[in-house]
Amino acid sequence: MLFQFITDYLKHRLTAKTRHGTHSPFVYKLADEVIYDFTDKSPYQSIEQQRKKLFSDDSIITVTDLGAGSHLNKNRTKKVSQIAKNALKSPRLAKLIYRLAQNTQPKTVIELGTCLGITSSYLAKACPDAEVITIEGCPQTAEVAKHNFQDLDLTNIELHVGNFDLILPDIIAKQPTLDFVYIDGNHRKEATLNYFKWCLPKVTENSLLIFDDIYWSQGMKEAWEEIKNHPDVTVTIDLFWIGLVYFKKGQAKEHFKLKFNQ
Repeated sequence: MLFQFITDYLKHRLTAKTRHGTHSPFVYKLADEVIYDFTDKSPYQSIEQQRKKLFSDDSIITVTDLGAGSHLNKNRTKKVSQIAKNALKSPRLAKLIYRLAQNTQPKTVIELGTCLGITSSYLAKACPDAEVITIEGCPQTAEVAKHNFQDLDLTNIELHVGNFDLILPDIIAKQPTLDFVYIDGNHRKEATLNYFKWCLPKVTENSLLIFDDIYWSQGMKEAWEEIKNHPDVTVTIDLFWIGLVYFKKGQAKEHFKLKFNQ
């Protein structure tokens, strides 16, 4: 499985473009002003300090995994530091998600897969006036995330603990529209497609859906292809680590692959 992942990565690097290889004004602007904006921003600093604390946290928790699990460690009992090193999004990718959220300016953010709360914190900092609703399947992991939110003085996060399949439909039903949804959990084809289909009735031309780990497995690659080909989807951007899905009306259907080093 690791060999296939590396092969997919190398293929992506060979076929992906930079901002200068895109002919879409929308995608070029997004790449130039958001995706490739590597300037430091003050909110990054406190969150990255929190990440460092997690790297040295040797407390042990029991992980409840309701999804497809981890390629790296199947043990249920893990150190927080181990989870932080293996499961958290890299600083570069988490900062990108911050910029995407800030660019979208959503009223509500939905995140599936809180983990230790680092990406949730980036979302909350990016959109301080928005409500960030995040769902985590593991109670003990969620408890660590909650402490991180408190340490960072984040008050616009609503944390739910439990099965995505049971919690997400109710959350979607309560939203007038879906502005920004980040799906990072249960890396199975059927589950991923279900989350996508549940979101569709509430998306608008300003909505952004982000799917994490689109090359994680054969099933995830197949799910990503189905999402790209859905008639409501107009623009997708494949950054290998994540896939961006837009629903711009009047926009010709196009799929882009852009280089992004994690």
